[in-house]
Amino acid sequence: MSEDRNILVGRELHKSFGKGRSCVHVLRGLDVAVRRGEFLAIMGPSGCGKSTLLHVLGLMTPADEGEIHIEGQAVTRQPALRTAIRRTHIGFVFQRFNLLEVLTGIQNVELSLSVRGLRMDGQVGELFEALGVAHVAGRKPGEMSIGEQQRVSLIRAVAHRPKLLLADEPTGNLDSTRAAELLEILRRMNRRENQTVVMITHSEEAAGWADRVLHMKDGKLLETS
Repeated sequence: MSEDRNILVGRELHKSFGKGRSCVHVLRGLDVAVRRGEFLAIMGPSGCGKSTLLHVLGLMTPADEGEIHIEGQAVTRQPALRTAIRRTHIGFVFQRFNLLEVLTGIQNVELSLSVRGLRMDGQVGELFEALGVAHVAGRKPGEMSIGEQQRVSLIRAVAHRPKLLLADEPTGNLDSTRAAELLEILRRMNRRENQTVVMITHSEEAAGWADRVLHMKDGKLLETS
């Protein structure tokens, strides 16, 4: 696969937690390449290190060893560049949503844009309409259903038009109907807007929506489909 077709490349990534006998090696020389515009699922059982991998790829947690390239740029040893790319190129969807309880849905999105030096535009309102949550834009998270919170968190993740969307178990707190709705939205964004999506999941049903599936085992990734 030629390098210019990849939006994200990780090489020989290592990550451990703890020291001495309590040291746990989570990533063991892991390699991954994500193609522009693909919907990639990474599978594995709970506790295998999938979320750690996503945090490393999303530049939130530094790897102990290895290299990460985003849009052809080596970012591993450049803290300022890592921060800039994380803010401009990457969007995150978390299983626990991480919406601020004291702010309304629209205010959560507005704050996310503000810290990136951006302002609200017409696309945000369109996203609330398209995802069926316009009626909760003025409500706080505690006044929303779980499904509504998840869709608002998705809007927050994509409002700044990131090139890469990272989703950590996005359907983990949803029932089967809401999960299918969210996956359909991710798939539609991927197809219509060429949005690159990397989704961590332990669900075979969720992984079935992806173009390609990698399975995490022994700190490395194996392609299974």
